[in-house]
Amino acid sequence: MIGKIRIALAFALVVASTALVVPLQLLSLKTGLLRETVMPRLWHRSIVRALGLRVHVHGALTARRPLMVASNHISWTDIVVLGSLADVNFIARADMEGWPLIGWLSKLQRTVFVQRNRRRTAGSQAGEIATRLGRGDAMVLFAEGTTGDGNVVLPFKSTLFGAASMAISEGAGEEVFIQPVAIAYTRLHGVPMGRRHRPHAAWIGDQDLGPHLMELLAEGAMDVEVHFGEPVAFSASSNRKETARLVERQVAGMMRAALADPRPSA
Repeated sequence: MIGKIRIALAFALVVASTALVVPLQLLSLKTGLLRETVMPRLWHRSIVRALGLRVHVHGALTARRPLMVASNHISWTDIVVLGSLADVNFIARADMEGWPLIGWLSKLQRTVFVQRNRRRTAGSQAGEIATRLGRGDAMVLFAEGTTGDGNVVLPFKSTLFGAASMAISEGAGEEVFIQPVAIAYTRLHGVPMGRRHRPHAAWIGDQDLGPHLMELLAEGAMDVEVHFGEPVAFSASSNRKETARLVERQVAGMMRAALADPRPSA
C-alpha cells in the first residue's frame, strides 16, 4: 500500500514538473533568455526527489573548458543525478532518441545521440560533439559504452574520446579537459548495500525501463554518491588509449572508495 502511494505521489510530481519545465525550455531555446541547461537541471532535481534519491557530492564540476566529463554508468538514473548537480549536456546511445517522453525531453536538452557501432556516422557525431565542446558545453560521456552492475567499473572505450581529438583539430583549443566522475549507489533505506544488493539500482542490457522505474518509485530512499575527480588535460599529442586507461583508473578508485566507506544518509 505504501509503495502504491509513493508511486502515485511521485508520478504527480513528475507530471507537474514536466508540464512546467517543457514550455519554459521551449521558450528558452527560441529566445536564448536562459542557458539551455537551466530548466532541464530543475527537471532533473524534481525527478531525483520523486525517486527518493539522496545525493551526496564530493568535489565539483570544474570550470575549465573545453570539458568532457567521463563517468561510469550504472542506470538511466545516472543522467538525472548528474543533471541535477551541474549544467551539463549528455552523449547518449542512439536508441534513446526514440523512447517515449524521455527521448523527446533529451532532445530538448540537446543531447547528442551516437551510433557507437556504425563507423559511417562516427565522424559526423564526433564532429557535433567537438563543436559543442568548442562552444563551452560540458559534455557527459558514459565511457564504458554500456551499464554495469554497480560493483565494478567496466573498461573505458578509448574510441569514445575521439571527439576530444577532433575538437582540438578544429580549433576549440590546445587542450580538452577530461574530468573523471564516479557514481556509486551505496545505501537503501539507510542500510549499506553489499555486492549482492547493489544491482537493485542497476539498469542493465535489455531490461525494460517501465518495471525498473516502478520498482525504484515504490522502494525510494536510496543514497547515491557522486565523486568529481581532478581534470586530465588532453592535447593533440595525447594517446587516447593511455588517457582512457588513466581516467578509468581514477573513476574506479573513486568508486571503490565510495563503496568501501559509504557516506551515511542525512
